[in-house]
Amino acid sequence: MMPPDLHTFHIPVMGLAFTIDTPLKVARFGISSVVSIVEDNLVEQMRAFHCAQAGDAYVPIPTDDIDHRAKRITAYLNLLSRIVKRQVERLRAGAFGAGADIDAYFALLPSFSSARRLFERMRGLGEGDEKAALQEELRGRVVAGAIDVNIMTKCDRTNYDPSGEPLPGEYADARAALRGFALSDLSSSVVFSAGLNPRLYTYCESFGEFFPDEHGHLRKKITLKVSDYRSAAVQGKVLAKKGLWVSEFRIESGLNCGGHAFATDGVLLGPILEEFKAKKADLAAELLGLCNGALAQKGYAAFSRAPSLKITVQGGIGTASENEFLMEHYQVDGTGWGSPFLLVPEATTVDEDTLRLLASAKQGDYCLSGASPLGVPFNNFRRSSSDAQRKQRIAKGRPGSPCHKKFLAFNTEFTAEPICTASRQYQHLKLRQLEERQLSPEALAQEFDRITAKECLCEGLAAPALLKNGIEPPHRLSAVSICPGPNLAYFSRVCSLREMVDHIYGRANVLNALRRPHMFVNELALYVDHLKREIDQGLDELTVKHARSLQTFKTNLLDGIAYYRDLIPFITNEAAAQLAGMREDLRGLERSVLDLGVPEAAVAG
Repeated sequence: MMPPDLHTFHIPVMGLAFTIDTPLKVARFGISSVVSIVEDNLVEQMRAFHCAQAGDAYVPIPTDDIDHRAKRITAYLNLLSRIVKRQVERLRAGAFGAGADIDAYFALLPSFSSARRLFERMRGLGEGDEKAALQEELRGRVVAGAIDVNIMTKCDRTNYDPSGEPLPGEYADARAALRGFALSDLSSSVVFSAGLNPRLYTYCESFGEFFPDEHGHLRKKITLKVSDYRSAAVQGKVLAKKGLWVSEFRIESGLNCGGHAFATDGVLLGPILEEFKAKKADLAAELLGLCNGALAQKGYAAFSRAPSLKITVQGGIGTASENEFLMEHYQVDGTGWGSPFLLVPEATTVDEDTLRLLASAKQGDYCLSGASPLGVPFNNFRRSSSDAQRKQRIAKGRPGSPCHKKFLAFNTEFTAEPICTASRQYQHLKLRQLEERQLSPEALAQEFDRITAKECLCEGLAAPALLKNGIEPPHRLSAVSICPGPNLAYFSRVCSLREMVDHIYGRANVLNALRRPHMFVNELALYVDHLKREIDQGLDELTVKHARSLQTFKTNLLDGIAYYRDLIPFITNEAAAQLAGMREDLRGLERSVLDLGVPEAAVAG
């Protein structure tokens, strides 16, 4: 469990822009957050902006520098580090009193925090030596939140020199981003998401910051975002065999999350957490043995004692009681709260128009879409200006987006050099191919919608930070993509940082009036809908292998429902009416799963 003086939640990475400067807003209050470092153009623009805001000198890093990507990232992370250090120094030096940052620091802490209790005791004292002594003690207990970074492992595009020749592997997107973090002044974590990238993991070995010093201290740490135990064990062992310790497994719901949704094969979050709880000690021991063996071979000092291995969870958490249950029952070390913070301007960066749309959104405005060029289901917002722009382009007979940044350009179906499936070039070629297939009108419409569903995420997910800060978007591409999880449907107003943190810790309630099922039920419902879609989409070309995977998915859902039914007596921090509703929800969803039929002939074959 986390030390009682620290926050028990973090703010995960969201999009490209939404948490790009979140550390400057919340780190001084002890809240950790994650910055996306995928888009170095946005990183450079935000460095210029915040240098001007802070009065720091800004020296541009141009794209004709072969290593501009890594250098831009290093420079921006160093700027964040400097500004946060100055903020914390000012906070510590400031006077206590209503409205002061130092008061806010302690008031935001969880109620069980010993530092918060000491703060409350200090506030109750009259002026004198005892109060002054307690204030000095409190100043010494201020700790900044971590400035962590996220690298989506799939975003490791090869880059090319001006003559069109491919650059060496270390200049690929993800590896250059890793180098940018590794060479920065930060002592924090890189969060690897979207699965195993062997080249990227091997590249970690190039930086001594990821290996322990003689005291077992890691200056740079590795966090793996995973959707199940198997993924954690496989990736953890790959890294441990290189002498690289995983300091945290960050479990994210496969579907009840923002952005890209990496669904499991029907295994639900509760059973996944149960498996981590049961196997954590054995996994840690196995990883330590592998890691120390590799460290000895490389000539590094082995860990004399087991380093910290945290298990955290995020995706769809919406109430203090859910947060508390996850911490207590599954003994996780912390939780992640993402999408609700999109409604907190004091924590995230969302342009004013999009913020208003989110605050007035209905449940049906949130959807799982095919918008991502990666081909991975993508939690999306139907009312975004980016989706409106996509439809306008289709109506004008020019579907697709101009592709300037090419971070998601991976398709070589029509070209030697990879292009993006959201690009106008790709969609023109793909739709021309579609015309030659002589499909039925219904099939033609379905394929047309599938091809043109793709959005330019490079521009759309970066635009909010530019618009919010009065920066002209390049090429005047100002349409905004936003990717909240479906859990945001239960939050419907702009909140202060204090209100949202108090909600997390049970000191306030900022939910709207919608009936909100338990987070486990909400995720289950998303998986039931996902299975329905998979069955419907696969009926025409159902292979034996696919049919068996659908049957496994269905079985896993039924096992998960049985698990939750047995779990209810252990959920002692919810009202009886909430638990009764959970039982009824499980019965209804179980009927829905049982009614879903996988064609028996295909399964038998």
